[in-house]
Amino acid sequence: MEIFATWTSEFQDLLSTYIVRPWTLYQLLIILGCFAIAYFVSQLIEPWFEERARKIRGNPNLLRIIVALLRRTQWILFLILLWVTHNVIIASTWQSRSYILTTALILASVWLTVTVLSRIIRNKTLARTIAICAFVYFAVGILGLREEVNQFLDSFAVNLGELRISSLLVLRIVIFTGLLLWLANVFGKLFENQIARLDDLSPSLRVLIGKVLHIGLIILALVLAISAAGIDLTAFTILSGAIGLGIGIGLQKVVSNFLSGIIILSDKSIKPGDTIELGDTVGWIRELHARYVSVITRDGREYLVPNEDFITQQVVNWSYSDNFVRLEVDFGVSYDSDPHEVTRLAVQAATRVSRVIADRQPVCWLTAFGASSLDFKLRFWIDDPKEGLTNARGEVLMSLWDTFQKSGIAIPFPHREIIVRTPIEVLNNQEGH
Repeated sequence: MEIFATWTSEFQDLLSTYIVRPWTLYQLLIILGCFAIAYFVSQLIEPWFEERARKIRGNPNLLRIIVALLRRTQWILFLILLWVTHNVIIASTWQSRSYILTTALILASVWLTVTVLSRIIRNKTLARTIAICAFVYFAVGILGLREEVNQFLDSFAVNLGELRISSLLVLRIVIFTGLLLWLANVFGKLFENQIARLDDLSPSLRVLIGKVLHIGLIILALVLAISAAGIDLTAFTILSGAIGLGIGIGLQKVVSNFLSGIIILSDKSIKPGDTIELGDTVGWIRELHARYVSVITRDGREYLVPNEDFITQQVVNWSYSDNFVRLEVDFGVSYDSDPHEVTRLAVQAATRVSRVIADRQPVCWLTAFGASSLDFKLRFWIDDPKEGLTNARGEVLMSLWDTFQKSGIAIPFPHREIIVRTPIEVLNNQEGH
């Protein structure tokens, strides 16, 4: 209450000393007039400039900055008019009569700067929030009210043992934590991209180093944020133990997936680009994350498989040691065909397919004397399982069909004979018996 009384008294003194003076009103009217003129002029010229800026091609970052400036044409014009008016008043009368204009010019410049710089954040809501908070911070310092504001915020506090939590402390923690976490994410992604370009390291090792650095930066950012806010970390000893126990019980799956991800990256069992089969999911690994693995199938679906599944379940990695995969197709021919000729033609048909590896010769074996056909099994190798397995078998089967059609080899199919009896025939048979 004492703070409110002090502020009320100071405001009354300010009102009686400065605000009721004529030049104070003149400056306020000048500011409003400059703002109104800038608003109406910007409505006329902003669409014209933005239409021409949209024609810029090949440099999206430059276009983004230009558009961000154009959408603040009102503030740019306002600053220009205010600056011209400010210089005219200083040149024609006492400098003390332009104090409010000077303050308004500085505040408008700060607002324009923070709003343009905040455009690097793609989330519009977050960008606007950060811009407002930054402007308030600088404005309080420019107006010389930082100490009073700090005292006001610090007056709202709660004591938890030796720890005193005030609204000022909470605000500092939020600001420092947000800023440092954002910097940690930016530099973490930068380091991950740089490490991903190191061809001397295996893909799994590159991902592991990048993730460890990223997580380490986030932990460091949290510690620095708490320290920068003026909190003694020893005060969180009991609280951190309780939080750790709660996390251990409530987030078992999250921790399990995180540790499984570290194990996967360490033992190099899977890596980006591998073709894997996990249960009914068959696809290639796109990315490895701290909690899950991104697997893309041939039909374009992206499965986010928890890391724990790759540790606890059986995983078929078609490209673990190398990319060579052996496939096989079954077919049958009629009994009047020469099995030796069929074997030779089947091998030739497989070698004509572009995806079949020529260095590893296909083989064909007679496997059974079937009910209506000679049964064969054709085996061949490919080295690009990422491109699909079913389509490779389909190409080989189509080549077999074309080859057998040209050579006159028939592919049999079961025949069935159906005898239909009329009711009279059935009655005669019954009487004969």
